[in-house]
Parts: sequence; structure tokens; C-alpha cells
Amino acid sequence: MIGNETGAVGGAGPGETSFPLVIGVTPSPAERVRLTELLDGVAPLLLVADLDELRRLITPPGPPAPVGPPPAVAPAPRAPDDALVVDGTRSTARWGNREVVLTRLERDLLACLSAEPVRVWSYAELHRSVWHDEGLQRKADVQSLVKRLRRKLDQLGTGVTVVAVRGVGLRLADHRRPRAQGGGDPPGGR
Repeated sequence: MIGNETGAVGGAGPGETSFPLVIGVTPSPAERVRLTELLDGVAPLLLVADLDELRRLITPPGPPAPVGPPPAVAPAPRAPDDALVVDGTRSTARWGNREVVLTRLERDLLACLSAEPVRVWSYAELHRSVWHDEGLQRKADVQSLVKRLRRKLDQLGTGVTVVAVRGVGLRLADHRRPRAQGGGDPPGGR
């Protein structure tokens, strides 16, 4: 639930009356039905699938542009230009001066894969980590999400992508790193 002591979202201004509001955040339709039944008659209920949807609903439009020079703000520490930066708070991925907005599922998938970039994740593990459900492990859901995420990573021009490891699952790969080159003979003269 989001609100102040009276439960009013954003507070009440002069001449406005406040009212309690319950906000439920869950991607599960079954859980939304259960919340509706549990909270029936308690207060107005707002149900959203994820925090991104909630932010879009409750974030006021930006303030008008200020007149005069912008205030001096210390620049945020920047990652190297060759680093893919995932901002979980803003649901964005940034590469150098380019940025793309990610959905909650894309953000969670990228966070999962980048947490252990060398690891190969099975489809079932990714489904549990991203969708947070045990029983519905549909490979097609993961494949569709990976396709959208690859497209967004391509828009950034990163060289980082999600690759399939046949018969195992998926992992994050960086195609910019040079592959090892040699004469074809392993050390030791075999």
C-alpha cells in the first residue's frame, strides 16, 4: 500500500478531501482476484501488473521547464563507455550515450543473465526467476522475451547479446571480445 497516514496517495491539498486507497501489485491474475475478494468493501482498490505500470499511473507529469540556466548538479558517476549499464530503478539499459527503456520482464531477464554472465541458465530457471512462478515453465515465453531483449541490445549497438546453448539454455555473451587465435596446436606440442 502506498500513502500517507490517512492513506491518501500524494496527500490532499487545500480544499481536497483525502481517501484511503489500496494498491496491489502482482502479475498473477489469480492473485488479483484473491486480493479483490479479500479487500472487498475495505477501500478503493487499484490493481497493477508491475511497478512500471504503477509508476506510469501515479507519477505526475514533469514540471514546466524552469526559466534561466539549469541548476548545477554533480554528474552521476559514469561507467566506462564500453560497459552495458542496467538501471533497475528506471528500467533502462545504457551503452555509452544510448539508452533504451526495458519492460519489467526484460529488465529482470537481463539482470538474471548479467548476475552470472558465464553461467548457462535453463529455460525453467529463467522462467522461475523472471515470472516468479513454478508450474508454468513455457519455453516459448522465454524465447519471445529473449527476442525482444536482443532487439533492444542491438539498438544500443553493444555487441552484448543473449545466446542459446543447445540443449542447455541461455547465457549472456559479448561478441566484441576477440576470440583466441593461435596456430591450431595446443601448448605442449600435441
